Amino acid sequence: MFTGIIETCVRLLHRQKSAAGQRLWIESGELGPELRPGSSIAVNGVCLTVAEAEPSRFAVDVIPETLRKTTLGRLRTGSWVNLERALPVTGRFDGHIVQGHVDCVSRVLAVERSSGEHHLWIELPAAFHPYAVLHGSICVDGVSLTIARLRANAFMVALIPTTLQRTQLGRLRTGSWVNLEFDILAKYVASLLRPYMRLFFQQPPSHET
Repeated sequence: MFTGIIETCVRLLHRQKSAAGQRLWIESGELGPELRPGSSIAVNGVCLTVAEAEPSRFAVDVIPETLRKTTLGRLRTGSWVNLERALPVTGRFDGHIVQGHVDCVSRVLAVERSSGEHHLWIELPAAFHPYAVLHGSICVDGVSLTIARLRANAFMVALIPTTLQRTQLGRLRTGSWVNLEFDILAKYVASLLRPYMRLFFQQPPSHET
């Protein structure tokens, strides 16, 4: 499990074919001394396993399914990525519950900068609209954020200076692709209520005699 609090922002060094699909070599930055083979790590919000670890870089294997369903297949050498290690049992829970299981890939519709504020408008696929709540949590490229504005087909997040400094979200442009993971609590509630909602809407009206 992760919290969406990014520990470091580093570059993708290179990618190579592997038996599993592709092996990505990534800078480890300040996390270098902490990474070990077998460790879980979120790369732009995607939960992966460290396959190899060296002092200044590490490798993860990415299967074709993950390459298709996340932005990892679109990354180029030199791209910046957000890293977060799995939350230890004794760790401080600063963000929200993030599994590292990306729900969908979406596009940045607009970047707004004015009066020191930095806003991102991101496309909201219709299938995931029930999980988006005004002032609720959402994970964008592994970053725990709050939905500040909500429309039928888009939502807006406001980025504070710390987020701009410690993540790659400040480098996003209109048309950039991002990984989205919606709040797991909202997904569980929707799943539990779905059978009852079907019954409610499909029940024929009663007629008293």
